[in-house]
Amino acid sequence: MRHRSVADLMTHTAVTVRPATAFKEIARLLKEFDITAMPVIDETGHLVGVVSEADLLRRRPAGGAATAEDLMTSPAVTARPGWSVVRAARVMQRHQVKRLPVVDEEGRVVGILSRSDLIQLFLRRDHAIQEEILEDVLTRTLHLAPSAITVEVDDGLVRLSGTVPQPGLLPVVVRLCQSVDGVVDVDNRLTCAAAERSQAAGGPVGPGLGRSVLPSGPANGRA
Repeated sequence: MRHRSVADLMTHTAVTVRPATAFKEIARLLKEFDITAMPVIDETGHLVGVVSEADLLRRRPAGGAATAEDLMTSPAVTARPGWSVVRAARVMQRHQVKRLPVVDEEGRVVGILSRSDLIQLFLRRDHAIQEEILEDVLTRTLHLAPSAITVEVDDGLVRLSGTVPQPGLLPVVVRLCQSVDGVVDVDNRLTCAAAERSQAAGGPVGPGLGRSVLPSGPANGRA
């Protein structure tokens, strides 16, 4: 399975300022582009800090004579293009920021990732989610017959029904489905074929072989 990365969702053209950019110009750019923060870069494009609305309000100087260098937060919290979206979301949550400058290996700004960019994951079409679960999760990863499991997706909610051959696969299937981009939650109604055969034969049902309906939890660990 291929999960979308920061590079897939970020805005590639970031609005930036230089350390010498004046207070009023920073305020004008934030309003013009309807953003809450901007990377501060030097003449070579390397990130030196981030200046935000909060910085302007918190550190507003008398007469508004300060520059981005005076106001910015440094060092800045950043992301890398190859990061998973989940990792970036966790960094945002941990540091309580709404936007992450995305930098390359040399520290140059190559884009910006915002919370609104992350929301795109949940706008993925139901058919695409269903197709990935059937082809990538069930067939390629777990080598299960797609005909044994019914996958229905409605507004990101995945409903699983059918049977798996071994009880140990039940939590694995659910966990992998929860990790698919765009999945909001998983309603698991899978049963174990081994338990059904044992019950049909009149034999005892071993530990863990009965019908298992796992509680669904938040998908992907997203922030």
